[in-house]
Amino acid sequence: MNILDEPAGSADEQAVRNARIVLGTLVEPGSRRLYELVAAHGPVEALDRLASGRESGQLAEAAALRLHGRPPAEFAARLWERSDRLGVRVLTPESGEWPARLADLRQISVDGPHTIDRDTYPPQCVWLRGPHRLDDAVERSVSMVGARANTDYGAYAATELGYGLGERGWTVVSGGAYGIDAVAHRAALAAGGVTVAVLACGVDRPYPLSNNALFDQIAEEGLLISEWPPGTAPFKVRFLVRNRVIAALSRGTVLVEAAARSGARQTLRRARQLRRAAMAVPGPITSEMSVGCHEELRREPHEPVRPVATVAQVLEEVGGIGELAPVPRGADRPLDALDPVERQLVDAVPRRGGAYPEQIAADAGVSLRAALAILPSLALRGHLREHGGGFARPVPTGRKP
Repeated sequence: MNILDEPAGSADEQAVRNARIVLGTLVEPGSRRLYELVAAHGPVEALDRLASGRESGQLAEAAALRLHGRPPAEFAARLWERSDRLGVRVLTPESGEWPARLADLRQISVDGPHTIDRDTYPPQCVWLRGPHRLDDAVERSVSMVGARANTDYGAYAATELGYGLGERGWTVVSGGAYGIDAVAHRAALAAGGVTVAVLACGVDRPYPLSNNALFDQIAEEGLLISEWPPGTAPFKVRFLVRNRVIAALSRGTVLVEAAARSGARQTLRRARQLRRAAMAVPGPITSEMSVGCHEELRREPHEPVRPVATVAQVLEEVGGIGELAPVPRGADRPLDALDPVERQLVDAVPRRGGAYPEQIAADAGVSLRAALAILPSLALRGHLREHGGGFARPVPTGRKP
């Protein structure tokens, strides 16, 4: 038994787990109707009602098609056998390592004709490959998403952020796709950090196939997670369905690079709906791959998206109290230490030749008494030099006076 596997528990507990994994397989994830049915009757009774025909409507019809006349117990046994054979773990909401943040998905369901906006509820179960506890891995996590056809600029930004987060002990969550997703995963792993890939297919057949080596590394050093059982194909709509989980698992989401119609913008929208930190990396105004980021940054104040350019700025948005990013500033200059009157006097000294205190005071707009008191001090500190009874600018380095 894997050290992360939970004990089988009582017969009632095992019955609940069996019912959860069957329900999560019979119905596409996020179903509001299924969630309400389980909330009203419990997982075991909900499954029995669907399997016995006591429920009607589209939910019952869809479940019946996938059961295909098989008893739920047989269906569950096959799922367990396959997961054991593949080394895949299964978590349900009753599991000790189930992330509490997933419960927030109940709050973002919106009535309407589009199932993608209505069926946003928490999963019945998730399937995992990897050595970490899911709850621990995502406790301090940031999601990073973006364009599949990223530019060099986007790759640079994702690498800097992903590596910096991993180096500081933060988990990077993404979707395992081409482009920004893959760059973010690789950067976190290169830093020795943990990364979680939320898939739109079974964890035994990650997509895209060209990222197989990356997925194998994540399975060894991070976590692969899916709401769909092993063997499930990556249908297009499933990528949009899984985006809500990417946003829900983490404390905030960073949109690194995105075109105007990028699907990654939907993940950022989910983060806003969930009241998570929503962030975007500004890009060149000439780049189509930054149009989506810039549009997100123009949102109204009630739906704020914060611009971020550094790891410190990301952590300021998602971290605890006091984790503030340093304010960027240019290099210190010799005159920065002067007070306003001292700076006025230095500015009034000609750049060529010198001037007497009376002229300097007049040009600076200060009293002669103040000039006579301050000019010698400025000379002692190297901001001016004495010159023929007056004062002049310092001699540039390497030049003779």
